[in-house]
Amino acid sequence: MMDRFNTPQTDAVEVDVLGHNLLIKQDPNSKHLGTTVWDSSLVFVKFLERNSKKGEFSRAKLAGKRVIELGAGCGLAGLGMALLGCDVVVTDQIEVLPLLLRNVERNLSRAKYTASDCSYMGSIGKVDVAELDWGNETHITATGPPFDYIIGTDVVYKEQYLEPLINTILALAGPKTTVMLGYEFRSSGVRELLGQLCQKHFSVKRVLHSKMDPKYQHPDIDLFIMRVRDKSMKDEEHSEGVAQQREDVNASGGVDEENAGEEDLCQLETPNNCVQGEKVTTDSDTEDNAFTFRRMGSAAARLLSDVEPPTVVRNQGFFPSH
Repeated sequence: MMDRFNTPQTDAVEVDVLGHNLLIKQDPNSKHLGTTVWDSSLVFVKFLERNSKKGEFSRAKLAGKRVIELGAGCGLAGLGMALLGCDVVVTDQIEVLPLLLRNVERNLSRAKYTASDCSYMGSIGKVDVAELDWGNETHITATGPPFDYIIGTDVVYKEQYLEPLINTILALAGPKTTVMLGYEFRSSGVRELLGQLCQKHFSVKRVLHSKMDPKYQHPDIDLFIMRVRDKSMKDEEHSEGVAQQREDVNASGGVDEENAGEEDLCQLETPNNCVQGEKVTTDSDTEDNAFTFRRMGSAAARLLSDVEPPTVVRNQGFFPSH
């Protein structure tokens, strides 16, 4: 139990993001999994922080963009986008909204007050809270799609939820929408189906772990960046495009600045490999820099009891086995 930061007695997670101290209230003892702050959301916001000064996820590029978060839960990932100047709609099921709204109101007001005294922090976007059940056309239309960015962290853990999730993303997306998903590997079946559905509709890349915050990362947690494929594109044309992209990368020794830090999902052979020039991460390599601040509490235990165990169990002593 000493390895766990998020225990049944923990009612809040405190994290510094972009100069702001966020205090995210949670309820690990509730019956709804959305009331827990999951590790991939922490990895996501610290990735945003690390890449906030230049590149695709810089404040200059994100300011004013419209963002929607699916399965927002406690709202951490959406708040991270708002701190970069995005206008965000955080969504979840009706049972989660009271806690989500409380976190948004408290942290957004504190962040705006802090930013008013520190001009270097930049402007903060607005955050709206809305109910959205995946596949509900009324809920989807009410949010006002399309969005520039669609984000979600640890939103899938059972195979039956994947198709409604992908269909909802497609309904919310436009031709230039960027989708960002944070995912923790727990089930080989879920990951395989997720990969199949995503590659059917999106071009998919994985963020290299070297581009993440060195503390807030773990080999079982990945961030994926996806963009809607042209629906008229045939599978053969897509395969040729992927092959050509690999040749271009090999020829140039890197990728263009717009896609820096990303990796084709189709290149992955195992859930935890980091390829395309980055050293493969091993258990011993990650013992010093994998985060130890929190692991799964009672809600996570309920989740894990419902899913297929991973084919490879990683346990470095400080990290509870699944």
